[in-house]
Amino acid sequence: MPAIKKVRFTNDGREKLEKIVKSGKTEQRMVRRAKIILSAGKGFNDEKVGKECKCSRVTANLWRNRWIEQGFLGLKDAPGRGRKELYGIEKRAEIIAATFKRPKESTHWSARRLAQKVGVSKSTVHQIWKEYHLSPHKQETFKYSTDPALKEKVIDIVGMYINPPEKAIVLCADEKSQIQALERTQPLLPMKECYPECRTHDYYRNGTTTLFAALNIATGEVIGECKNRHRHQEWLSFLKTIEKFYPEGEVHLVLDNYGTHKYPTVKRWLSRRPRFVMHFTPTSASWLNQVETWFSILTRQSIRRGSFASVKILIETIKRFIVSWNKKATPFKWVKTPTEILSKAIA
Repeated sequence: MPAIKKVRFTNDGREKLEKIVKSGKTEQRMVRRAKIILSAGKGFNDEKVGKECKCSRVTANLWRNRWIEQGFLGLKDAPGRGRKELYGIEKRAEIIAATFKRPKESTHWSARRLAQKVGVSKSTVHQIWKEYHLSPHKQETFKYSTDPALKEKVIDIVGMYINPPEKAIVLCADEKSQIQALERTQPLLPMKECYPECRTHDYYRNGTTTLFAALNIATGEVIGECKNRHRHQEWLSFLKTIEKFYPEGEVHLVLDNYGTHKYPTVKRWLSRRPRFVMHFTPTSASWLNQVETWFSILTRQSIRRGSFASVKILIETIKRFIVSWNKKATPFKWVKTPTEILSKAIA
């Protein structure tokens, strides 16, 4: 009797195979192959593996050898297997061309409607769209800045990011208004094996807060204050907080064009403090302000998936996030030069 070829795998490999078997979303052919490998890993011969996995001895031997030779890659179908294409290049070209022509009765094609038009199955259309990365059902947005001083402002702000003024403090500041304290109507269901965290679609609105924040581009540290409103009075109060936090040295502030930033009272306060230098982003280009990136991180990591019974709890959550962020703060690395940005913005 020939010696049994031993099947070996690490603990991680075993866990991955067991996860394939347990997952309710895995294709059944992959589940069967994983079961064969797990059974062979116990030292069983092909006949016993076949009985345990309800397959033939030849099938058990096939996947044993494929695993020994290729590991997890061996569990996939061999190249050239499966059903051959029913349609040639001309039909595929017709489907792609039709995809780019907007239908008269709607704004975009669905796979089913286009399939009816060109006389193929829905799965064929979907397969070709996937192959050529076509997504008629998706729509993204864009916005070009029409600021007449676009070039000068981009050069000023990005140049300061790449080569900050010597011995000066550069802060990216802004407010994130109308942060809602949303409370889910039912408690969150925690994540389990093979199941993500779940939440109800409905919620209670328990009020809002506005976060004023300033990001130091040299250290990545953030100053933040939550206030009830976002008028020029609250903005001026936050400027005074910045002044106390940085009592000395030249302070460069990168801001967007929101009205409160240019309010007469604010301008008078700044005119008496020449060490504060304002740098305004172009209109419709607030993405140049690095604090917007930080706002996005805060939203994704601490707010969006939260459930807040009150505004007070929401504010406490934001404060904890800022404290945690500052303990391990690192600056963002700006990589695009003004020339690279302007070449796309003006094109």
